[in-house]
Amino acid sequence: MKILGINGSPRGSRSQTLRLVQAVLDGAESAGADVELVDVTKLRIEYCNGCLVCCERGECVKNDDFAELYQKMLDCDGIVLGSPNYIDSVTAQVKTMFDRMADAIHCQMFLGKYGCAVSTAGGSGADEVVAYLNRVLQTLGANTVGGIGVVLAGDPETIVPAEGRAYELGKKLARAIEKKETYPEQEELHAAMCDRMRALVTANKDRWHHEYDYWKETGRIP
Repeated sequence: MKILGINGSPRGSRSQTLRLVQAVLDGAESAGADVELVDVTKLRIEYCNGCLVCCERGECVKNDDFAELYQKMLDCDGIVLGSPNYIDSVTAQVKTMFDRMADAIHCQMFLGKYGCAVSTAGGSGADEVVAYLNRVLQTLGANTVGGIGVVLAGDPETIVPAEGRAYELGKKLARAIEKKETYPEQEELHAAMCDRMRALVTANKDRWHHEYDYWKETGRIP
């Protein structure tokens, strides 16, 4: 069982979001998972330019650090996403990473994976960022098991009990992976996304050769 934590805070070792991501990983590790932490802000990930070559060939034209990170995501069973609230959303580094994942959404490559999300905020919006991060995971095909949002509001000690909750969330994530748990509402979402993406890929099969072949090979298109 492999679980990957992705920290999207640029504050390095001072990051409160990092503390939550690490706590989730610690909890997962205590439940038997192999864990790895990646700081996405230290990677060189260029902006998506919408060329759609990834749909055609299954690879990106950009020569940067994204391909290695993406492969880690494909190889793991669970993903922990963390970002502080930057003006009612995730950090630019996290959004840039997401924007490079159109191929993963079109092919629903995270089906069978599990994930969760954590966020911190100075004044408000942490829960909204958690919801967004989990929604992205679900859009990619993963099942999400929960999230932790913490509003610090000038009190750094607020993070301490939140770390305990994050630790328990990590254990929950590991158990969900081990038991292959399902969630009816999310299964409905996945089925609807598969229908949408199947229709989209089929409509573009003369151009998006990689994606159409992927759907054929996985048996999702007869």
